[in-house]
Amino acid sequence: MQTNLAPEFKGTRAGDEAEAILRKCVHCGFCTATCPTYQLLGDELDSPRGRIYLIKQVLEGAPVTRKTQLHLDRCLTCRNCETTCPSGVQYGHLVDIGRQIVEQRVERPAGERTVRWLLKEGLTSPLFGPAMAMGRAVRPLLPAALKDKVPAAGGARASLWPTRPHPRKVLLLLGCVQPAMMPNINSATARVLDAAGIQTLVADGAGCCGAVRTHLGDVDGGLADMRRNIDAWWPLVDGLTREGKVEAIVMNASGCGVTVKDYGHALAHDPDYAGKARRVSALTKDLSELLPGLVDALEPRLRQRGRAAVKLAYHPPCTLQHGQQLRGGVERHLGELGFDVQLAVADSHLCCGSAGTYSVLQPALAKQLRDRKLANLAPIEAPTIVSANVGCIQHLQSGTATPVRHWVEVLDEALA
Repeated sequence: MQTNLAPEFKGTRAGDEAEAILRKCVHCGFCTATCPTYQLLGDELDSPRGRIYLIKQVLEGAPVTRKTQLHLDRCLTCRNCETTCPSGVQYGHLVDIGRQIVEQRVERPAGERTVRWLLKEGLTSPLFGPAMAMGRAVRPLLPAALKDKVPAAGGARASLWPTRPHPRKVLLLLGCVQPAMMPNINSATARVLDAAGIQTLVADGAGCCGAVRTHLGDVDGGLADMRRNIDAWWPLVDGLTREGKVEAIVMNASGCGVTVKDYGHALAHDPDYAGKARRVSALTKDLSELLPGLVDALEPRLRQRGRAAVKLAYHPPCTLQHGQQLRGGVERHLGELGFDVQLAVADSHLCCGSAGTYSVLQPALAKQLRDRKLANLAPIEAPTIVSANVGCIQHLQSGTATPVRHWVEVLDEALA
């Protein structure tokens, strides 16, 4: 697809990157078959192909309208289209560029601006934890929409963090909302790794991975989050502390993982951070990528406990299967550890509707996708649904009485 950039975009980083991405697009339309919003709405402009044309028009100098903004807002950034695309179009990068430009040129209504500001500043704030605790205290009194966003407390094991030192060490990003919403995911991760002889370290200065601000159009704020994390991690990445070097930076939230693995791209033009960002991205692993090396260490312990196979219905997050292109590992390796992990027969590749802040900003579409996902998982008749991203877990749980958990929590319980 050829484009003629408007003068204000020629020679700019955003313009050059967008033009290179657009050249790969052959307008084949394969992406429409796997786009959740196109399946729901049937509007070409709510498909990747349609949004690509909208972004192309913006870059060529066409008027930017509220309608353009609406169609870009409706995109989940699930990147299913990237898995489907035969030409390798990096749609995720392109839509981030388009959103940033449109955000600068189209003023949102005051209510939307307020909600988006609260999400950017509130979810990443140190005050989020106390606010979540307060929400739990008054949860029965909350309206249904807010109650869905306040999960139950993490339980007694959430505070149990292993203290044994090990020669093998990894860094863990705790995340911005996960420590307050579902703290047991992080402690379960540390306990499982400890059982396999790996020590989990945390850098206190690290915080939000940058995804929240970036996907809300605040690219500069997202880059600032990325630089802060690199600064916090670098002493352990470069072996500058008494703990020595870590062998990996581990993500147990696949949404954070896909973002941190992209630090090298996001900061490629920053002379102070480009090299460090590439190294951080190269070291970053989703927790599931460690599973092959954990099987031999954990399988004898699980066999000794003699527990029956546990059936699990598994929803692989989009950020894992499409963003990071990691498929099959969780099912295969948990199967080797004695779990019966099953995917939905239909549409296991589709988004559940969570997509970070999407379930707050686009609740009607998000709930349709959630309910369809749960309907497809129901025939498995598993006592527990598992996933690999805090947003997916919270969103699915809001629509079912079946417990929805991170797979590492289930593995941790089996090892206890």
